[in-house]
Amino acid sequence: MMGLGSCRQKKYRPLLPYLALGGAVMFVAVFAPWLTPFDPYTQDLEGALAAPNGTNWLGTDRYGRDVLSRVIMGSQSTLCASLLLLLTISTVGSFIGAICGYRGGRLDIFLMRLSDVFLAFPQMVFAIAAAGALGGGLFNAAAALAIIGWPKYARIARGLTLTIRAMPYMEAARMAGTGAGGMLWHHVLPNIAGPVLVTAALDIGTIIMELAGLSFLGLGAMPPTAEWGAMMNNGRSMLQTAPWVILAPGFAIFVTVAVFNLLGDKLRDVMDPKQANFEK
Repeated sequence: MMGLGSCRQKKYRPLLPYLALGGAVMFVAVFAPWLTPFDPYTQDLEGALAAPNGTNWLGTDRYGRDVLSRVIMGSQSTLCASLLLLLTISTVGSFIGAICGYRGGRLDIFLMRLSDVFLAFPQMVFAIAAAGALGGGLFNAAAALAIIGWPKYARIARGLTLTIRAMPYMEAARMAGTGAGGMLWHHVLPNIAGPVLVTAALDIGTIIMELAGLSFLGLGAMPPTAEWGAMMNNGRSMLQTAPWVILAPGFAIFVTVAVFNLLGDKLRDVMDPKQANFEK
């Protein structure tokens, strides 16, 4: 038992630095209201568009608001919305895929053809259309991405469920009198959780970019909410005169996406080394 525990510790040890980086980003997002040096919503028109200095490390925007404080507060809006969205689409999609793969029949055909419709369109184009139809706001932008995001996880979960359903231990569980609900809950979902988790970890960066992209287009967070995409949208006309206004949230997006992409890649390497080596 000690040897098995030691092997598991060695297996997951390369993941620790990336978990620490992801944890640091999440720490900033969770405790953003207490980490901001100034109120991110307080305006000071006399100090508008001040260049980075000893007081305002990243300068101020057109309303005199501290850019650093807004970037820190924006992490809460962007990251929390992205992670809640990812949790929703991965959970709903996985349940739909598991049910379709296990039961089959007309329900499987209908939901899989519906997912084909969503997957047939470029995801961002469909998201822009859905967000435009729903109206502005961060919630509506997340809802638009959720509408088109679940089919990917449904497809993955369905394929895994079809493989698991044919396993001998599944037949033994059926002969023991386990019902469909018990089969899904105790045998199917635990066995598909690993690949779904890896896929979700790799998708965090994509979700952040898409949500920020909708806000940049004016279909996401509305002023004066501190959100990275909306901040870039508000400062895009000042790229030459006050570049820090748009570069600061852009750099925050870059760093955050890079951290979570590295975490997702390393998690895949740890949990599925054969697939990782094949892709490399």
